[in-house]
Amino acid sequence: MKKLIGILFLCISFVSNAQFAWPDGKKAAVVFTYDDGLNGHLDIAVPQLDEYGFKGTFYCTGNSQSLNKRTNEWSTIAKNGHELGNHTLFHPCLGENRDWVKPEYDLNNYTLEQIVAEIETANTLLKAIDGKTERSFAYTCGDYKAGSDDFTKNIEEIFVGARLDGPIPETIDDFDVIKACSWGVDEPTSEDLIAYVNEAREKGTIAVFMFHSVGGGYLNVGEEQHRALLKYVNENSNDFYNDTFLNVIKYIKANR
Repeated sequence: MKKLIGILFLCISFVSNAQFAWPDGKKAAVVFTYDDGLNGHLDIAVPQLDEYGFKGTFYCTGNSQSLNKRTNEWSTIAKNGHELGNHTLFHPCLGENRDWVKPEYDLNNYTLEQIVAEIETANTLLKAIDGKTERSFAYTCGDYKAGSDDFTKNIEEIFVGARLDGPIPETIDDFDVIKACSWGVDEPTSEDLIAYVNEAREKGTIAVFMFHSVGGGYLNVGEEQHRALLKYVNENSNDFYNDTFLNVIKYIKANR
């Protein structure tokens, strides 16, 4: 009897610690996301992603100058399998300790109805560019309250998934698809970027990168550092599953 109980305990322990079943026996997911709809995304990030056969998610604000002036190029990358994600119209954030946030774009001054209307209008704009009705969302500055109202339930009703910041999850069961954790990089080394995907591989979970500027600018990742990361993931493609944030979230929902 004791032997049987021991075997059952080992089986239960194995099941509870079993790695999530990523496609083709891969060990972890790696997701490349890019915020604010910047020229560097079209000029540097997309060509590098395409070179290695990877897909990225580009969270464009509606008032992005690049989105305005290079609309056809954004439409083309969507046709080629990259995702155009929703990042609101005007990038409102909570103004505390952020002197760059204008009063009219301070989420403290928004109503719940106002932020939801802005997000839905941004969806209409993106649909006009890529023709898609299904997409994901990135919280601006990682904030999810308008005044005192939490709008994550509204996000859950509108989007397949949504991204903010936070550590790599210990298990996929811990991964909240409406508050998905990611790393907002700022001048990382190649070693930093590679260590991040290796941590996800060790845990069998997911590494989501939150990039902003690529190749120069604010919250930047250098062009060569970005390429080194892609090269490493490509060289270890037997272990890493890559797709858009939208598609990875759909896979997690369907398989956990």
